[in-house]
Amino acid sequence: MTAMPHEPLTQADVLLEGFLALNTPEGFRAELIEGEIVVTPPPDGDHEDYINLIVKQVIRRSRTDMDFSGNKGLKLQSAPDCSKDHVIPDGTFAPTELRLYRGADPWMPGDGVAMVMEVTSTRPTVDRETKRRCYARGGIPLYLLIDRDASSLTLFSEPEDSDYLQRRTIHFGKILPLPEPFAFDLDTGDFV
Repeated sequence: MTAMPHEPLTQADVLLEGFLALNTPEGFRAELIEGEIVVTPPPDGDHEDYINLIVKQVIRRSRTDMDFSGNKGLKLQSAPDCSKDHVIPDGTFAPTELRLYRGADPWMPGDGVAMVMEVTSTRPTVDRETKRRCYARGGIPLYLLIDRDASSLTLFSEPEDSDYLQRRTIHFGKILPLPEPFAFDLDTGDFV
């Protein structure tokens, strides 16, 4: 993304170019979130187990056939004065019929994504706050946060501006109703 010859590069342009040129070590994730480059180390086994428990239920029990990706990055509307956010959710769910994950570009728009999921890791504030704002600005209808420190799941819904208007939190071991297009009760009994 180079500025036209007569336009000087902005700080956001330079940051985006630097970010897109990064070569992170295998297993690490680099994201550009609200004008900051965030690099996350490879996940631990518990992190992956929580994702696996949810993916199995979503694939088996959703009213709508869902595809899942844990690797496809999202280009989302950003905070003012920042480059477009480039976020890699721990999990992205989209209706199978849309076939959103096709193509060689590792980054896709959020249009059509039904839900994103994050499991807290080394920087939980990024998952609890910063990424939540990104997903809301990007119009992602549902954001599921698995908070390992709080032993809870929170489903954020009804995105507006930089946040979600609704949130429902349950503790591990409880049931969390997922709305359409999922339309089933997510059982977290295996989380304890």
